[in-house]
Amino acid sequence: MSPLLHKKNSVLIFFLLTFFFFSSFSILAQYPLKNPKKELENKKKRINDEIKEINSILNKTKANKKSSIGNLVTINLRIQKRQDLINTISAELKNLESEIFENENKQIKLRNNLIKLKKEYARMLIFAQRNKDAYSTLMFIFASSDFNQAYSRLKYMQQYSEYRKKQALEIISTQKQISEYIIELNENLNQKNHLLGSEEEEKKVLKSEKKEQEQFLTELQKKEKQLKSELQKKKQAALQLQLEIKKLIEDEIRRKSEEAAKQFAKQIEQKTNAIKKINEEQKKLNSTETKIIPAPKSDKIESIPKEIIKPEKKGNLFVPILTEEAEALSIDFESNRGKLPWPVAKGIICEPYGEHEHPAIKGFMILNSGIEICAIKGMQARAVFEGEVTSIAVSPTGGKLVIIRHGEYLSVYCNLAEVFVKTGQKVTLKQAIGVIMHDNEEEKTSMNLQIWKGQKTMDPSAWLFNTR
Repeated sequence: MSPLLHKKNSVLIFFLLTFFFFSSFSILAQYPLKNPKKELENKKKRINDEIKEINSILNKTKANKKSSIGNLVTINLRIQKRQDLINTISAELKNLESEIFENENKQIKLRNNLIKLKKEYARMLIFAQRNKDAYSTLMFIFASSDFNQAYSRLKYMQQYSEYRKKQALEIISTQKQISEYIIELNENLNQKNHLLGSEEEEKKVLKSEKKEQEQFLTELQKKEKQLKSELQKKKQAALQLQLEIKKLIEDEIRRKSEEAAKQFAKQIEQKTNAIKKINEEQKKLNSTETKIIPAPKSDKIESIPKEIIKPEKKGNLFVPILTEEAEALSIDFESNRGKLPWPVAKGIICEPYGEHEHPAIKGFMILNSGIEICAIKGMQARAVFEGEVTSIAVSPTGGKLVIIRHGEYLSVYCNLAEVFVKTGQKVTLKQAIGVIMHDNEEEKTSMNLQIWKGQKTMDPSAWLFNTR
């Protein structure tokens, strides 16, 4: 073989290697597998669980055929959750269609890349076939003008051989990925058909539920005048309940502050007596000169614990005083925002926090200082956090209420038929504190949960786990 031919071959190999190294890339890195469906699947499961809970509550009241506001509220909530479920399924479908489109594009790109890889590999095989004998390879190396060129040519030949193996593996890998995407695409299409069927079924159920809602509304609106009168009474009772809770909380703050003030006065008295005693002893030691010296520094005298700092009075109330233990509890409670357990083992929020329109009577506004939680008859209420029972009282709306202090925060549990705890008792997380009252008139078992910070109410749904 002529030196000119060897030179041409070396140049060809150089350009081939350069092209292959810079044009090749990892298909796996370019197309990473994704799983964006998890969040939607979890949300759908949560909504389905809530709908089951609502149906369970409704089934318990089916024996009573009378149309009640309690049933209407539960039906309204079920419709809302059903619509949320349909919206979630629609979002899943949209996400799935995007995934199908993406997988189809990946398949096309992979197939095009496979064709390209096969062509390149075929050219390499033809080139290798033409230069397969060891003599040609040796001549190509020995025809070098110096040692460096010979070494470079040897390295090129080695890299060329390695690259052929790499190209073969790349082809196998690409074919495998194409097969995987075909399987995934078929699974996606099957899932899409299933979701479309589910969406259609849920829409039918929603339509049926809306008919049931209309029937309830029609029945209730026939006695609108009577309902308005009853609701007005309940509104007044709810207002009295809030005033009662506020008074209990004010009394608790005052009591704690007065206790702190008394302890502060006692500490000051002890300190004064200690200084007086030291001065009297000094007088005895120095009869010729009366010298009053200050009390020596002592942690027992000078250090005033945080819990007995003199409370500041604002209006008729003292600013709440927190002991170190109470402050630690407050911080712990604050850090659990959005993580607190529900005050019932199973239940649903059937009335939100704040002002909102009545479900049956348009224009009639309701103000809720907490959240109404509906549950099954006989369900127990439980503490949302560890703390101390500060008050137990009879509610103006009926039933009993329990207030538990968590540092500067308080949780209030209203509408209890029976109470298991006592004032001053320490309670633990999820400890049962009473049985929720059942309203036979409205066919509803519900409790009102409130969360206060000082003398201000907060939205409990922002504190409970998994309420969105």
